[in-house]
Amino acid sequence: MPRAYVAVASFSGGLVQSGMAKFAAFLRGVNVGGVNLKMAEVATALTDAGFCNVRTILASGNVLLESTCGAAEVREKTEATLRERFGYDAWALIYDVDTVRTIVAAYPFECELEGYQSYVTFVADAAILDELSALADTAGPDENISRGPDPLGVLYWQVPKGSTLDSTIGQTMGKKRYKSSTTTRNLRTLAKVLR
Repeated sequence: MPRAYVAVASFSGGLVQSGMAKFAAFLRGVNVGGVNLKMAEVATALTDAGFCNVRTILASGNVLLESTCGAAEVREKTEATLRERFGYDAWALIYDVDTVRTIVAAYPFECELEGYQSYVTFVADAAILDELSALADTAGPDENISRGPDPLGVLYWQVPKGSTLDSTIGQTMGKKRYKSSTTTRNLRTLAKVLR
């Protein structure tokens, strides 16, 4: 069975009910490629599933929620809820909020480099992370790719604006085999999630 990166830690900021942890759920492929969801309906579905203080950020599948469950159970419950409610093959990567802060703080490249897009790819499968990390060896001269520190399970990358889909990593991650175990966010989106 492949190793999976599912981070779990307690949330220390804000008002959280006793025993609750605050998580960021990053939904894969939402509002791109034909999967169109209204974020208000996603929030309602997840609230109905028993999560607390559910809030969506932007229309790209970013959800903050609280739960007494661990990250693996939050992922399982989130995916099952979305599949049942919206009838699509739902995939979510779940991280506690403090881990997302650590991931953003560890970004190894200049964050606001003029003319470039800065990304974090969340990866739930260690073998897939190994494959994607190896792309650093074949990346173009304007592409930066770096594996995040273990056990975060992320890949950092940066490409010139307008070339994301044509980049080495952009072309690779569009393949079907990565669908269930990866999702990507730019640093600006992650900053909004952490506000």
